[in-house]
Amino acid sequence: MKLYYTPGTCSTTPRILLAEAGIPCEQEAVSFKTRQTASGADYLQINPNGYVPALQLDDGSVLTEGPAIDQYIADLVPAKKLAPANGTPERYRMQSWLNYIATELHKGGYSVLFDRNATDEWKDIVRAKLGKRLAHADAALADRSFLLGEDFSCADAYLFVVLGWSTAVQVDLSGFTHLNAFIERVAARPSVQSVKAADTKK
Repeated sequence: MKLYYTPGTCSTTPRILLAEAGIPCEQEAVSFKTRQTASGADYLQINPNGYVPALQLDDGSVLTEGPAIDQYIADLVPAKKLAPANGTPERYRMQSWLNYIATELHKGGYSVLFDRNATDEWKDIVRAKLGKRLAHADAALADRSFLLGEDFSCADAYLFVVLGWSTAVQVDLSGFTHLNAFIERVAARPSVQSVKAADTKK
């Protein structure tokens, strides 16, 4: 397998999960500006949408969209409990969180704040909306270590990555006690540390 990624983006999520799973996987960086891979390939030929991540499978086919890739990785090693078993209520709860993070936090919130074309007025509205959405996640973590309980899952990796953008776009997390404790817990995981170290070397 080969994972195409760009440091600092949501493609950090499958990189964390690959490290958690202990799965050997070639990883190739993609330039956000040129849409070229580190080896000089045209990334648009790999994923016509141009964004990361994309996972090239052993048969040559390409899987796109972060939450789908995350679950694919998790299902390769069920013993790691990175995702509940397919068909269980817990699996659907995890998918609910993945959808929430993708739509309410990532695309509907943080992505707007990174958009240079968005007005300051609109960004203030988005930050206010994000505050309410983040409060929901904060409340969910009040009595548990991770979103689904005590097992670290795909949803936790994704939430951690998205929350990591907060400082860059002036999203204040100081009032979210449980989210901040969650960030500290996840940041200390060896998988996260290994991805951070790999990016620091580049």
